[in-house]
Amino acid sequence: MFWYILVGVLSLLAGAAIGFFIARKTMMSYLKKNPPINEKMLRVMMMQMGMNPSQKKINQMMKAMNNQMK
Repeated sequence: MFWYILVGVLSLLAGAAIGFFIARKTMMSYLKKNPPINEKMLRVMMMQMGMNPSQKKINQMMKAMNNQMK
């Protein structure tokens, strides 16, 4: 009887750990393919804040955001 409970608890823990890592990897690959913000959105946000963004500044911010996601 004790072994059934032990095997059940260990299986539950192993399944939860495996599920977590699979979900994490799936989410990371989704965010890499579909970033939450792109250059056009960044330009609009900066213009709304009263800045006149140059392409160089936008490229720097996009590179910083991409490095942060890694």
